[in-house]
Amino acid sequence: MKYGVFLFNTTTAAVQAQKVLNTKGYNATLIPAPKQFNSASGMAIRFNWMEQAAVQEVLNKANVQVQAVHEMV
Repeated sequence: MKYGVFLFNTTTAAVQAQKVLNTKGYNATLIPAPKQFNSASGMAIRFNWMEQAAVQEVLNKANVQVQAVHEMV
């Protein structure tokens, strides 16, 4: 299954993203940022890549600042 990771500039943003997504019923897991990506906070959110557009919209509406998003296999 493909999954995605959101990277964040702050740990606060990563924790906020997890809370917002889980509240909306998405399976969002807080993980250390994968080593191949540079994340200012060192944290990432792992999510189902098939839900990427919907998840991104939820974060945008909640004003959660995302540094980057990457597809993973």
